[in-house]
Amino acid sequence: MNQVIAKIFLECARAIEASELITRVSTTDKEFSFQNWFADRLKNLKLNFDEPSRNAYPDFRLVDYPVGFEIKGLGFPGREANYDCNSQVPSGRHNGREIYYVFGRYPAQTKDKAYPVYDLVMCHGDFLNADHSYIHKNKNLKGFGSYGDIMIRDRKMYVAPTPYALTLGTERQVTFIAPKSFKEDRGLRLCCIIDHSS
Repeated sequence: MNQVIAKIFLECARAIEASELITRVSTTDKEFSFQNWFADRLKNLKLNFDEPSRNAYPDFRLVDYPVGFEIKGLGFPGREANYDCNSQVPSGRHNGREIYYVFGRYPAQTKDKAYPVYDLVMCHGDFLNADHSYIHKNKNLKGFGSYGDIMIRDRKMYVAPTPYALTLGTERQVTFIAPKSFKEDRGLRLCCIIDHSS
């Protein structure tokens, strides 16, 4: 499985080096354009994946391997220190899958239909949050209001730091952050080891 994860990361790096652009879905889109760019990387590698949907987590789930990818596109300049986690606390494990987060930054104010990925960080979810004990649940309360026909939707939202806030030197780079147990693959160069245990 590690070899497949490394291949996906290297394909992202290749696409950025080759200036393969993000194509804008619409003028109001903040989410799907970068997801589509990532989907093209999986298609180039001929990997089977479940199609992403608005309420699914993670965004991409590989069919043949127990791994998923949550995609986070960030306009730059813009919000960089943290991001909204859309009702799911970050984690490196979910429903028996290893979860990796892919953060890509691109020009925030461009009116171009196609635009570059400035930099990218693919990190294991445990880098953002190594606590696996929390179980996320939304609640709906029915029978509210004077006629009892209003429902209150209690949808949790989480705000977590981005890897750009947690690291130095990842700007304008393509960076892979994996657990210490990750076996290094050809094409990857170890830069540093980060220990979250202390």
